[in-house]
Amino acid sequence: MKGITGKNVLVTGGSSGIGQAIAIRLGQEGANVAINYVGRPEGAEATKDAIEEALHKCMLSVEESGQQALIVDADVSDADQVASMFERVIEHLGGVDILINNAGIQFGEDSDKVAIDTFDRVIGVNLRGSFLCAQQAIRHFLEKDKPGVVINVSSVHQQIPKPRFVSYSLSKGGMQNLTKTLALEYAKYGIRVNAIGPGATITPINRAWADDPEKRRLVEAHIPMGRAADSEEMAAVTAFLCSDEAAYITGQTIFVDGGLTLYADFETAWSSE
Repeated sequence: MKGITGKNVLVTGGSSGIGQAIAIRLGQEGANVAINYVGRPEGAEATKDAIEEALHKCMLSVEESGQQALIVDADVSDADQVASMFERVIEHLGGVDILINNAGIQFGEDSDKVAIDTFDRVIGVNLRGSFLCAQQAIRHFLEKDKPGVVINVSSVHQQIPKPRFVSYSLSKGGMQNLTKTLALEYAKYGIRVNAIGPGATITPINRAWADDPEKRRLVEAHIPMGRAADSEEMAAVTAFLCSDEAAYITGQTIFVDGGLTLYADFETAWSSE
């Protein structure tokens, strides 16, 4: 796609799933890619090994495209770590042109029982983290007097409530407003801010239902197109929004959801007419 070759991209939460697919796709499009992840506590060897394997695969895929790849460890909810991450990426790649705010977590619990620490952690990573990274990226764009792109990986749940996941739904609702506010504020500087809103997607975080035929059937029954997506489909739309093909698009969320936000229950009439 036009305008991606040679650009420097930072993808947060890039060790697996949608983030990994985006990093690989942008590398294939000719971008240099910095892949952010958050370290795991010592002792969690299985998780640690899985992350390292995923990061290695992602770096290898980018480098096979002839581009530079960099791994950066940072907790995006921590302002100091985010600032240090941007310093490392800018020093290594020579700058940042595109930020993909993908890092995100979720925890399920009845809203009257959810622990405040858990609530704060989800908001901290998903919403505060997206703002902190966007702030650093925009500061860099302004300092260098150059246009830039920020893509927020949101969710259909910025629009559709998700019971038992109140902090996740709130974080994505906030991300919608973050996208619009930053887009409006910085459009005059040539900075575009958009989002994608994935629907049900086959990623490691969703294996609990994706690998269970009955649960998967229940999930896909709500999707007008009748199937879940894969991460590469999310990456394709993200690449478009990063490209010059989308040069006149800002402040928008593109739902990549097989029609989930069309309210599938209305596919057949059940009103009183």
